[in-house]
Amino acid sequence: MNYKPGKYKVANLKLAGEGSRLIQWAESRMPVLMALQKKYGKTKPFKGYRIAGCLHVTKETAVLVKTFVEAGAEVSWSGCNPLSTNDAVAAALAREGISIFAWHGMSVKEFYWCIEETLRFKPNLTLDDGADLIFTIHNRHPELSQKYVIGGTEETTTGVHRLRAMAADGALKYPVVAVNDAETKWDFDNVYGTGQSTLDGILRATSVLFAGKNVVVAGFGHCGRGVAMRAKGLGANVIVTEVKPTAALKATLEGYRVMTMDEAAPIGDIFVTATGVKDVIVKRHFRSMKNGAIVSNTGHYDCEVNLVELASLTRSKREVRPNNEEYTLVNGRKIFVLAQGRLVNLAAAEGHPSEVMDMSFANQFLSQLRLVTLHRAGKRLPNAVHDIPAEQDQEIALVKLNTQGIHIDRLSADQKQYIDDYSSGT
Repeated sequence: MNYKPGKYKVANLKLAGEGSRLIQWAESRMPVLMALQKKYGKTKPFKGYRIAGCLHVTKETAVLVKTFVEAGAEVSWSGCNPLSTNDAVAAALAREGISIFAWHGMSVKEFYWCIEETLRFKPNLTLDDGADLIFTIHNRHPELSQKYVIGGTEETTTGVHRLRAMAADGALKYPVVAVNDAETKWDFDNVYGTGQSTLDGILRATSVLFAGKNVVVAGFGHCGRGVAMRAKGLGANVIVTEVKPTAALKATLEGYRVMTMDEAAPIGDIFVTATGVKDVIVKRHFRSMKNGAIVSNTGHYDCEVNLVELASLTRSKREVRPNNEEYTLVNGRKIFVLAQGRLVNLAAAEGHPSEVMDMSFANQFLSQLRLVTLHRAGKRLPNAVHDIPAEQDQEIALVKLNTQGIHIDRLSADQKQYIDDYSSGT
């Protein structure tokens, strides 16, 4: 383990060369973020500002970090999941002088130690995926929100939900922009990114055939919809479980079977939870699963699959493949759990493709820039969770289309007038 007090702690600095090559590949797939890097590398709008980030350390995240640094920011970073750090990427960032504290396989205690290390330089801005960094500031370092932090951003659904609850209780001490709720994030990253990367993780951990399998997807939000769509594309028979009537109805009209988890447990071959809620799969479900069932999670936290209750039914456990543990139950049946119940797309694969993270991280950059621009003008958003401007969504989507050589029509002046003319009738 390579450790430099107050600067970085990574698994192995010798992996930096491999990490640099991975980052260069991501850069070639992320034209929007690279355009921002080029544009703001000249004006350095973040000069004098310190950003603490807690987000999966992947090759795509490294491009975002380097974009902030190029734009003048001082950055300190940690991973937002114990199993999602790419050690080679972390080493490459450390070698480039980035303050980073992250390695694959850290304990929960080490996870929070890393967050604490990123706060040592008293950040002005926070960037979260799951809100653990924000919670740490509020619970353990309230002086930071009082004296230093001017705002933050949140990347994922789970974090946004929790932050909105904090804001509703009047407990949120600084403004946070909900990057997750941008259309160019949730309708692309969550759907297409999660869908593809989740199946990628399952395939790397199992090498099973999806065609003909009964794949049970818990939750039909944006992430679950993406998983269901990709599993169906590989020939699986997709079953959806839901608690929200409108989501269940959408799944039904898209051709999926909808039922309760109690009904799905005995017939499922592969299970994927994507709800953001704990105890989606519990003891009674494990008891009724068929021999050889595969269980995975693609929600932010590992509480969706109750592994404590599974352990109470288990007589032995062993790792049969990387990120694939075989639980032999007392009745002799076997259940295979992937990535220890954590994010299977990041723990067992590489996370979302660079092309979709390009838009998500462009939103992160521009949202952080919005906070800085307001601060320089002597202004600040209220202590609440804020949406990104609709114009930002459309700007990012248009740039993305342009980089792909795709052109779209534009409304004429007459058409714009017609849209707003309520008196024109039929």
